[in-house]
Order: sequence, then C-alpha cells, then structure tokens
Amino acid sequence: MARFRTWVSIAVAGALGLTLAGCSSTGGKRAEDARKAARSASGEAAVNTPRWTVAMITHSGDGDTFWDIVQSGAKQAAVKDNINFLYSHSDQANQQAQLVDAAVDKKVDGIIVTLAKPDAMKAAVARAEKAGIPVITVNSGSEESRKFGALTHIGQDETVAGEAVGEELTKRGRKKALCVLHEQGNVGHEQRCAGARSKFDGTMENLYVQGTNMPDVQSAIEAKLQSDKSIDAVVTLGAPFAATAVKAKKDAGSKAEIDTFDLNEQVATGLEGGDLGFAVDQQPYLQGYEAVDLLWLYKYNADMLGGGKPVLTGPQIVTKDQAAKLEQYTRRGTR
Repeated sequence: MARFRTWVSIAVAGALGLTLAGCSSTGGKRAEDARKAARSASGEAAVNTPRWTVAMITHSGDGDTFWDIVQSGAKQAAVKDNINFLYSHSDQANQQAQLVDAAVDKKVDGIIVTLAKPDAMKAAVARAEKAGIPVITVNSGSEESRKFGALTHIGQDETVAGEAVGEELTKRGRKKALCVLHEQGNVGHEQRCAGARSKFDGTMENLYVQGTNMPDVQSAIEAKLQSDKSIDAVVTLGAPFAATAVKAKKDAGSKAEIDTFDLNEQVATGLEGGDLGFAVDQQPYLQGYEAVDLLWLYKYNADMLGGGKPVLTGPQIVTKDQAAKLEQYTRRGTR
C-alpha cells in the first residue's frame, strides 16, 4: 500500500509539473486574461492605472430609459478601467451647462457631454478645455463636436440615420408619414426628420409634441391620425414614444405603420408582435461604454479614434426578423 501511495504522489507531482509548464507560455496568458475578465465581471478593475474621475452630463429628462442603457455601458467600462464615474442630467440646456461647470470645478479628469442644444453648451465646453479637461461628445452634436474642441464624437450621424428611415419607408411602399418630434430645439431630432424626408419618395410632415407629457403626446398623434386618414406611417424619435403611438393609432382607428428610432425591450416585443414595423438602433450601450473607455485610453496612452471624424455606433435597421435575437440583450438593458 505504501508503494502504491508513492507512485500516486509521483504521478500527481508529474501532472502538476506539466500544468505549470503549460502555464508558462500561452496557457499562462489565457489564465491571466480569464482572471482579468473575472475581476471586471465581479466589479473589480482590470487595470492598475490611477483612479481617474469621469463625469457624464446629458440632456436627458427624468425617466428616459434610453439613458439608462447609455449609463449601463458607461458604468461597465468604468469598472473595467478603474474609473470613478459621475452622471448628471437636465433637459434644460442652461442647467446642463451649469452641470458641466460644476464638473470643471470638481477638477474631474474627463468629461462626456451631449450637445442636443449646442449653442447653450459651447461656453461650458470651452471652460472645460481651458481647464485642461479632455472632452468627448456623445449621442448628439456630431457636427459641432470638433468645432467646440472635443476630442471626438461617439454616436450616430443623425442625418444619415434619418436617410436610412426615409429609404426604409420607401421600400415598404409608404406614401405619407408623420415624424413626431418630442423635444423642441433638439438639433438631432430636426436632422433625423430632415434626413428621412430627403430620402422618402412620399411626403412627410413634422408633428411637435411635449415629450415630458405622454398623455398629451398620445392625444396629439391620435388627433392627427383622425384628421388625416392618408397618413400610413408614424415615426417616433425615441423608444418610449413608440408604444404611445401604437395606442394613439388604435384609438384613432388608423392603419398607419408605427416605426421608431431607438431600441429597448418594449420595442423588441412590439417588433416581434407586429405592432411596430421597424426600429433604428444607435446602440446606446456602446455609446456610453466607448466614451468612458476612450477617455481612459486617452489618459493612459494618448490614444484617439476617428481621425477627427465621429465614431459611428449606428444606424442599424431592426425588423421583426432581428428582434427575437436582440430581445435577450434588451431584457438585460444593454440594447
């Protein structure tokens, strides 16, 4: 029995030796990569760089689920990159600018900001740059981003996204469309509708609504559909408004197709069930993730993407065929 145990000990020692030898080359790298991934997934940083602070300030109103997805991506990148992530928002441009000023006063290491109303944000961005704080714009303001001195812009080109919608409406044989703008003064929204109109073979009319009041949004769309039965397509500019447009359509007795910009779980379900025709996904999770990650790369290694041009995250036309595949991601809040 003693001799048997000796041979077992020798075999185990040999096996351990082989394992350690394997880890000394590519196996060791794979093991280390796996450990880093596990640390990141468990909420631990995957890098040992200083704990820089990054502030994101957006034009979001309260309760806008789109920005929950943006934040989800930003927070995941912040964990990986050992970043202290701060988020604030206001749908009032002057208040958004004040939030940027507050971030500058805190001497943060980087700022991510949206330029939905660029004229109101220009001075605040300039103050950040004067203080030596790198700025990345995200989601809106791609045309103004470089003029204002930002490192780059991450998002979709709103005109290009609009053009994709116009082409899709034409492909579907639509003749008269309604473009529902839920935030007056938002240059990105104007660009979306203008882009769609430029590529649509039919006619398109803008409808301005107060996006912070969903009952009024529904009433406005319903009234328009009741008064003009020739409208065969309604395009909303945000995922939360798609379901409201579906209700308005049903109450108005309209046969118009409801389409939307942006994707979330409710939109994916609507696409699968046939309540919605198509959605335009600009991948908000990716916008948040890439913005934080790129600021880390810039601080760590002076890296920059885009070559002076926007880093595009969309548009992607999503129909019923793709919705089922993406629904699992929308449920977890990353699409």
